Amino acid sequence: MKKLGTLFIVTVLLALGACNSSGSKERFLPPSTGGINSLMVVMDTELWRGPVGEKIREEFAAQIVGLPQIEPKFSLTQIPPKVFKGTTTHSRSLLYVEQDSTSLAHIKNDAYSKPQKVAVVTGPTEEVLIKNLDSLADRAIKEFKANEIAEAQKRFERSLSKDKALEEEFGIQLNVPSLYKVGRRENKFVWMDIQIPKGTMNIIAYEMPWDYFNNDSTFVEDIVRMRDSIGKSFIPGPYENTYMITEKAFAPYVFPAEIGGKKAAEVKGVWEIHGYPMAGPFLTYIINDKENNRKMIIEGFTFAPSEAKRDYMFELEAILKTIKFDSDLPKG
Repeated sequence: MKKLGTLFIVTVLLALGACNSSGSKERFLPPSTGGINSLMVVMDTELWRGPVGEKIREEFAAQIVGLPQIEPKFSLTQIPPKVFKGTTTHSRSLLYVEQDSTSLAHIKNDAYSKPQKVAVVTGPTEEVLIKNLDSLADRAIKEFKANEIAEAQKRFERSLSKDKALEEEFGIQLNVPSLYKVGRRENKFVWMDIQIPKGTMNIIAYEMPWDYFNNDSTFVEDIVRMRDSIGKSFIPGPYENTYMITEKAFAPYVFPAEIGGKKAAEVKGVWEIHGYPMAGPFLTYIINDKENNRKMIIEGFTFAPSEAKRDYMFELEAILKTIKFDSDLPKG
């Protein structure tokens, strides 16, 4: 087992060193493979079944906040080191864990394919492996996710919408796949959606006054008040006097963020229809657009009853994160 771990580490370091020592010659790397939000875990099966594997599942398959049902951050596939060869080495996101005399916890880029993130964790005992996993998990998850966002964006950039509604209404640009269509546009409000097998994926945009959120102690309540007001005015339910609101049972989650080069708040939660049994997840960005003296709001939400929603929401997040402001773009 120790030889396998050392061999893997040496192979990765030699492969990466080849890039640096070849001068202007760039080493050929095949394109990486794998489904969005999938993670290949290379480790001994006995370790996978024990406390080390449990630690990996606890960190990398943890429940995503803001979804109405339990869904993992990544879909994990475990293989033993002896079958880690050929196309299995081309996985876009790799976690290699090996019990070895060397203690390591680091991340390498493009070791076998491109783009690729390889997190390597080794240690002489299970206790050290768990400790190293704990020290690396947050960073690895962040880098894996950023790599997945970039891959999702690359996939839908092949065919983008040419609709100018967002630019004309708000002076913003989003890379929205061409299958999304504008269904409503009025009074500084734009709603785009796409049909999916059992529902819809939606993007909305609107703006609020710069000083709309002027009290940190009521920030979450103000977000709910804002979303409920917009829902009542622009997002009707299936029957009269029904409309979208923020789920009453649980407050949304709020995180600091940066998007489009500006500070923002990221809001995750569940929407529901007032007066009718419909619900689903939403992701909202409240962006500090000081140049235009406003809060720019962009949101994605999904309606897909009885379906997994992680990857739908991930696509919406990837779209929203392409935002650019005309005021920030070079003139001429």
